[in-house]
Amino acid sequence: MGTVPVYRWRLAPDGLATRRQLRALGLRPGGQDVAAQVERPRRRREPLVAYLYRVEQAKPVRPMTPAKWVALAKAHAARRVCPECGRDAGYVIPPSLGMCTPCAFLEEQRAA
Repeated sequence: MGTVPVYRWRLAPDGLATRRQLRALGLRPGGQDVAAQVERPRRRREPLVAYLYRVEQAKPVRPMTPAKWVALAKAHAARRVCPECGRDAGYVIPPSLGMCTPCAFLEEQRAA
């Protein structure tokens, strides 16, 4: 990566964008190296850093294929199934619990 220019927050020149800004334009970095970075200062902590890419070198986002849509739907469905009871919880299972809330409540009751 080498040395890249560092700009202050909101002072980056035109023609550079973050990944999110590229995505909003329907683009992706496309394998290009980081062109610059922006630092947002914070009190008593290190600054937040965002990497910037050249908009003119960005490539269009690849379209979703039917197979990708199916795989994404399966992944979302798997996040809703409780590993304890095997039911679809109707919501994404919180990683902090690791199970649906009724199972977590029963687990808490058993522990007490």
